[in-house]
Amino acid sequence: MLKKFFISVWLIVAIYFLISVPSVQKKFLYPFPYRPTIENYSARWKVDKFLAIAVMKVESNFTEAAHSPSGAVGLMQIMPETAAWIAYQLGEEPDEVAEDINNLREPETNIRYGTWYLAELEDEFKGNDVLALAAYNAGRGNVHEWIEKNHWSENFSAVDEIPYAETRDYVKRVLHCREKYSELYGSQEFLSTPIALHELRFASLKNLSL
Repeated sequence: MLKKFFISVWLIVAIYFLISVPSVQKKFLYPFPYRPTIENYSARWKVDKFLAIAVMKVESNFTEAAHSPSGAVGLMQIMPETAAWIAYQLGEEPDEVAEDINNLREPETNIRYGTWYLAELEDEFKGNDVLALAAYNAGRGNVHEWIEKNHWSENFSAVDEIPYAETRDYVKRVLHCREKYSELYGSQEFLSTPIALHELRFASLKNLSL
């Protein structure tokens, strides 16, 4: 009996140290699929690529066919109506919009829209990751209501004060994943400065698309 106990303890310790190895974490816990696409659009829209991959991991765990009960689809779980709005903001033609909405589950389209929307929220909430992520999950309208009702400043960081339990958990999980990705894939590349997309809003973004 005692022998079995020590074997169990040894296995637990061995597993703990094994999963602490960065290469193991990268392969099994925090992989970075679609990296070229994420890096391309993150750089284009000026958003932290580690935040983008963390959102993707929490939203779909990298499942292209993911479909939520509310209707959000794809890797970054985008609602079709949100995708249509994004397409309009990007200056796409009606036929382009229809094609992209139809192909919203495809990684290229989903990541392009998802990273743009994340960058837009970062801009709207002055680079505040907590508020931007809360808006990504619960909707920008709800977040603005919370800001007004609770007198939150643009420096708000008290995640536990977010009214929705699901959104609180979501923000915590994404921030944790972002930290892990930053550690594993190059913390020196981490963007800590507020995002500014004002120029992009008025630029001819259609000409920048691939």
